[in-house]
Amino acid sequence: MTDDDTHCYELVADCRLRAATDLFAHTWDPVVLAALRLGPHRRRELRAAIGGISDKVLTDSLHRLLAGGLIGRHVHAQAPPRVDYALTGLGQSLVEGPMKALGRWAIEHGDELLEAQENRDATGR
Repeated sequence: MTDDDTHCYELVADCRLRAATDLFAHTWDPVVLAALRLGPHRRRELRAAIGGISDKVLTDSLHRLLAGGLIGRHVHAQAPPRVDYALTGLGQSLVEGPMKALGRWAIEHGDELLEAQENRDATGR
């Protein structure tokens, strides 16, 4: 077994790969992360920037991302209370690493991907 094979086995054995791929299981989570890449935002600002996301879905996404350590929540002591959400170091590394690479891939191959999906839908296979 090579070092690469051992590393793959370690990923499967301790669920690191599954934990990493689960970050993209919820459609809106990467969108929220991308919206936060330029800096902290209030909830209202996030909802306006994202467009098409419901309040419930945004709430669920923020809770998942907070629980995963990808974003942080800062409450400002003022009246009325103000809450900002921002990427943590872990979230920033995800946005600047794999998400950026996936974005480049999507730009390069997105048309092919959409065409394949359309062909599949047209043939029913």
